Amino acid sequence: MIKEAYFAGGCFWCVTPIYKMYGVDQVICGYAGGDEVNPTYEQVKHQETGHRETIKLVYDDEKVSYNRLLDIYFANVDPYDGEGQFIDKGFSYTLAIFYMSEEELQIAKEKLTALEQSSGKKTEVALLPYKNFYEAEEYHQDYYLKNPEAFEKELIESGRKK
Repeated sequence: MIKEAYFAGGCFWCVTPIYKMYGVDQVICGYAGGDEVNPTYEQVKHQETGHRETIKLVYDDEKVSYNRLLDIYFANVDPYDGEGQFIDKGFSYTLAIFYMSEEELQIAKEKLTALEQSSGKKTEVALLPYKNFYEAEEYHQDYYLKNPEAFEKELIESGRKK
């Protein structure tokens, strides 16, 4: 069955290609959780709307499970940083899982509990019911394909690629 998942993982450019490697059909960059209708990148980046940079994943749960999507998510973010991700700081770069069902909420809670128990640290990932999602401007979509050199530079400078 085709499903959707919504994860805020810091800079949406940086987390987009990862999911495509694991069989997700579509990864769409956008903004979620705030109150402003159709926010712009500049508004979100300047912390004016209460949205987080978020990716929408469209996937076939017979090919990749929600559980697996969360494993990928946690392998590619710093779940203990409540200020943002890597060099990107501010609310719009903080972590959130926007759940679509009680089952998704339970799976996410279990993952967070396991992370806290294994690390001895408190996680800084908001678990929020899905509220809204607005697609980002076209130039953000598949940024890594459109601008491979700039994307590589972003990964290195951000600290995501060591």
